Amino acid sequence: VPPQIMNISSDITVNEGSSVTLLCLAIGRPEPTVTWRHLSVKEGQGFVSEDEYLEISDIKRDQSGEYECSALNDVAAPDVRKVKITVNYPPYISKAKNTGVSVGQKGILSCEASAVPMAEFQWFKEDTRLATGLGGVRIENKGRISTLTFFNVSEKDYGNYTCVATNKLGNTNASITLYGECRKPGCSGLGASVIDGVNSASRALACLWLSGTLLAHFFIKF
Repeated sequence: VPPQIMNISSDITVNEGSSVTLLCLAIGRPEPTVTWRHLSVKEGQGFVSEDEYLEISDIKRDQSGEYECSALNDVAAPDVRKVKITVNYPPYISKAKNTGVSVGQKGILSCEASAVPMAEFQWFKEDTRLATGLGGVRIENKGRISTLTFFNVSEKDYGNYTCVATNKLGNTNASITLYGECRKPGCSGLGASVIDGVNSASRALACLWLSGTLLAHFFIKF
């Protein structure tokens, strides 16, 4: 008698750290061997359970995905069914980069967060929550990424911004700095650098704005 899976667990959603038990009951003659396999990992990395029950204690986010139950005997091809496990976990911000922009230019701060369910984003400057249309900024949320766009950067825009990512399991935040940079040759990064001027008899020290403060802006003649 070919193997046939008669009863299998339904798809399930759990919070990270929970214990999960999946059931897969099969009939056939000879009695089929039942195995479980995690499909959402690379071959050879997922665990295999040779039992009707698959038990996972303290489940982690990387253990989410599809699990395949296979019932096999020597009579016919195996009967195969799948169960999906969704693992909820609180947000963590995986990417938040400081950005340098000149006055009058367009500037974009980006914040990327991983979370299940997907995170909702908020942006703050000091204690003030920002919103699209206020102060010449636009906030866009697309999946895991939220962006804060300045269409015409002014000196008052420079400073520290806070990206907050929230879902039902918790929240996290990251501080991102919008700083000014000059466009003169040799001006780069967060530090001032000495550059050759147009006149070989003079040298200029590059300038940089950080959080609205002029760090260096002077010329040395010799």
